[in-house]
Amino acid sequence: MTSKELLYVEDALGHECFMKTCCSKTSNKLSDQTLSDYVSQLEQEHTNLFNKFLSLL
Repeated sequence: MTSKELLYVEDALGHECFMKTCCSKTSNKLSDQTLSDYVSQLEQEHTNLFNKFLSLL
């Protein structure tokens, strides 16, 4: 993996980590259960993407 590719993967990991955190915080604050469940699903999707990027290292 080139240094440029490594920088891209590191950047993507940071973005996915940020999105996981945002989804988690938002899900906990929502009073609408349906919307909260949807945001929790988004959190899981970002967790999966984070793990896929991490596996590239």
